[in-house]
Amino acid sequence: MAKTTKKPAKAAKPAAKASAKKPVKKSAPVKKAAAKPAPKAAAKPVAKAKEPVKKAAVAESASQHKLSPPVPKGQIKHIAVAGNIGAGKSTLTSLLARHFGWTPNFEDVENNPYLNDFYEDMPRWSFNLQVFFLNSRFRQIIDIQKGADVIIQDRTIHEDACIFAPNLHTMGLMSTRDFENYTRLYETISSLIRPPDLLVYLKASVPTLVNQIQKRGREYEDNLRLDYLKRLNEFYEKWIATYEGRLLVIDVDQTNFAEDPDALAEVVQRVSAELYGLF
Repeated sequence: MAKTTKKPAKAAKPAAKASAKKPVKKSAPVKKAAAKPAPKAAAKPVAKAKEPVKKAAVAESASQHKLSPPVPKGQIKHIAVAGNIGAGKSTLTSLLARHFGWTPNFEDVENNPYLNDFYEDMPRWSFNLQVFFLNSRFRQIIDIQKGADVIIQDRTIHEDACIFAPNLHTMGLMSTRDFENYTRLYETISSLIRPPDLLVYLKASVPTLVNQIQKRGREYEDNLRLDYLKRLNEFYEKWIATYEGRLLVIDVDQTNFAEDPDALAEVVQRVSAELYGLF
């Protein structure tokens, strides 16, 4: 059975070759200051949405997204929520876990032995840090596949390998030799695991990301740079364009599920439709 971890925060990838004084998660800066990766913090659960939505509204939502054949209920074990910093992954993970009775899985960075060293010397420790995250997520997936619970996971192993590691390499914070070694390791691991039964991708524009980052008021995200968020968004779009598993895209610019119960109800219905069929 997968263990529910304390709502974690993932180390963000910096926007510039600079030593960050404060630990940050794979974040992207908002001010024009040197980027500091920002750790991901668990979002406060939002009230459960009013259950049903009218069938007409469900049909309208489905018409905007081609549904895959439903997954037999007993075979559903792994749902993952992906998206850039500030997209609302932790919030949606908590809300869907509460609604469906799933077990939420958050990343715990508190016991990461490389974070402090990484913040002091990013080029030296970026490879070690990424391998630690890769191994940690691999173990999580093995536990999910062996366990009996339905797990909803905040961020995926694929985002580490397809978004954040390439961004470190592009920024010159991971050498080509280390990046190629890391990529081969990820490819080997990928051949041994199954994709999530459903990947929910939270697509958000940079202004929306900035607005939500500022609302939650995390001190370590004060210096997130706009260009860093934009670059991560570009990596996300490239990844999603080639993703081959079951996918549901939520436009966060148009769907404020964190504050609007009707918007959350729509998301719940779309997830249900993808997994179990419309009616």
